[in-house]
Amino acid sequence: MWEKEIEVALYAIKKAREKVLEIYHSSDFGVEIKEDNSPVTKADKMSDEIIRNILKENFPNYAILTEESIDDKSRLNNDFVWIVDPIDGTKEFVAHNDQFTINIALSYKHDIVVGVIDIPVYDETFYMGKGKGSFYIHNGVEKQIHVNDKKDNLIALTSRFHVNEDEIQLINKHQDRITKIETIGSSIKGCYIAMGKAEISYRKSPNTKEWDTAAMQGILEEAGGYLLTFDKKPLRYNREDVYNREGYILINNIDNFLI
Repeated sequence: MWEKEIEVALYAIKKAREKVLEIYHSSDFGVEIKEDNSPVTKADKMSDEIIRNILKENFPNYAILTEESIDDKSRLNNDFVWIVDPIDGTKEFVAHNDQFTINIALSYKHDIVVGVIDIPVYDETFYMGKGKGSFYIHNGVEKQIHVNDKKDNLIALTSRFHVNEDEIQLINKHQDRITKIETIGSSIKGCYIAMGKAEISYRKSPNTKEWDTAAMQGILEEAGGYLLTFDKKPLRYNREDVYNREGYILINNIDNFLI
């Protein structure tokens, strides 16, 4: 299952990437500030439109939940919901540090069954299908990826713009196991853990939403890792409240559930 959904999601993310990079390398991002004080750019809006149109054309009966469009709550009655972040890491985009992504996921009965994350500037794409594994594409070469098995000398990934004191305290609390910290933007953190480049990342703030984690969770889980709340439960999707209010931890191994 899910072959067509994966194919269409990969195509949609490729078309969105082309437009996003065009704007990224231009002189005008068209930055605006939304009601929640977060930035939005022309690239967010164009990426959102491209992805929505392609998904709707191919799967007219699936609902869509996306950061840059009005939330149609009729999605709650649909088993199939595309969950889209047209640009994850808009602050990274505006700062021009290259570490932003485009995220597309498909939730089926509240579980992620398809996930695609593209890092446009790096020409890197990660994707998964439920029960099929997680994969990495770079320069046209595709390979399956898996978390590493490290349980000590762990590398923790923190956010450049959103790291908070609670997260730093957790890292310091476990410095007998966590020996290195690296700063990585957006959902790249989950992708890097999925491919064995790091082992743990904390998010203690209540401000992320379903579209920030959906594709990342699918890719990490199919690679053998975990995205869990701090009461050790995986996030579920297509909820009425889209906020991940409890925060979460990304880990390569359940033995690294360090809280």
